[in-house]
Amino acid sequence: MLVGGCFDLLHYGHITFLKNAKLPDSFLLVALESDEYIIKHKHRKPIHTQKQRAEILTELRSVDAVLLLPYFTNDMQYAQMVANIKPSVVAITAGDAQMENKKNQLEHIGGRIKIVTELLSDYSTTTIAQQI
Repeated sequence: MLVGGCFDLLHYGHITFLKNAKLPDSFLLVALESDEYIIKHKHRKPIHTQKQRAEILTELRSVDAVLLLPYFTNDMQYAQMVANIKPSVVAITAGDAQMENKKNQLEHIGGRIKIVTELLSDYSTTTIAQQI
């Protein structure tokens, strides 16, 4: 099982997503976005560096491994990564803005998308940071 994201300020929504993505007897790989990705796509500085986020994630029992992604500038780079990993399933949250891209990437390798949780909008790094 492959999942991806920033996981910058680990919160209940992240834990729910990762716990639901971890199937019994499966291997859960987290493709972790770069600091540059957060700066350019989230329009803010990361709270934790990519290496810190990876260390936090590896301490979770649902996560088997973390792949530190470089900054990808286009969808073809993500597609190549997915082709190299060859996951049978990519777990997503309902309403994932990249669902169609992920489906297309998996189509070539026979993988599928699995929605593992609804979007828990009360739990986001942005919302939590604003409350703090």
